[in-house]
Amino acid sequence: MTTTPPTVRAVAPPLTRPETVLMVFAALAAAAVGVLGLASSFDAVSAAAVRWGFGTPWMLPIGIDVAIPVFTAANLLLIRMNMPLAWVRFVPWALTLITCGLNVAAGHLMWAKVAHGTMPLLWVVFSEIAAHIYAVRIGAATGSRIEKIRRSRWLLAFPSTFALWRRMTLWEITSYSEALEREKERQLARAELREAYGRRWRKRTPHRTRVLLRLGELAPAAEQAPQEPDPQLEPAPEGERKPKQRRPRRAKSKATRSAAELLTEAREITAEWADAELTADRIRTAVHVSAANSRMLRDTLKAERGESGDGAGLEAAAA
Repeated sequence: MTTTPPTVRAVAPPLTRPETVLMVFAALAAAAVGVLGLASSFDAVSAAAVRWGFGTPWMLPIGIDVAIPVFTAANLLLIRMNMPLAWVRFVPWALTLITCGLNVAAGHLMWAKVAHGTMPLLWVVFSEIAAHIYAVRIGAATGSRIEKIRRSRWLLAFPSTFALWRRMTLWEITSYSEALEREKERQLARAELREAYGRRWRKRTPHRTRVLLRLGELAPAAEQAPQEPDPQLEPAPEGERKPKQRRPRRAKSKATRSAAELLTEAREITAEWADAELTADRIRTAVHVSAANSRMLRDTLKAERGESGDGAGLEAAAA
């Protein structure tokens, strides 16, 4: 098992001087538009409050309109300190809707109602833009903000994209590129498990392996090979033992025999074989030797059968 290394996030390049000037200008213009919106709302709501019988009409627009930037600033500060509260960002929206309703009620004509109701909305729009910039920057710096998945991927592969988003949310994978790398490794691991255990690999695979696959931390066998323990030092679980894993251990135990012992065992096994049956593949399977040793035994046995009485000399040459 290998753990996916953390992916380095792409950092946006710093703003150039013209871009900085443009940002400052946009911020000042936004503040000016917001102040104009609050001022127009103050006049309209104050005039309406007089008609509605308020003893101190200026308190109604002051209490509502001033609370909008106050809660907006509170939301930005909470984001800056990495302690965001989800409900705080909706307070300016609720107060703005109340202000818009009061402004619409204060207007006499339709377009006057639209104009009075639109002006307070500008402040909330700009505050949401500022909150978004804060959230993205702070989230990128602390690594707590989960990156969004491209919309095109949602459209082209919705089921797999939903599964990817679910794993990112459950296991706090904040980097989209890291989640894609884990998904690639998971697909490769699934393919290798299917090749090893067949179509019913989900039932035959050990439970621990299935859990690692579900977590996205099961790397392909090619990457696991250098870290696998020696089969003779640590036996594999019952569910993972396969004939393919027994052959290397058996071949390794047979490799300690000398050439004379191999030749003696080959003579005993092939004593009743016909000359046509003395092939390297059959000797390798019966005696459990390497391909090179099987060819050597084949040539020696054929020479012994062709030159009877000279077997001792050939055995010494093979040794």
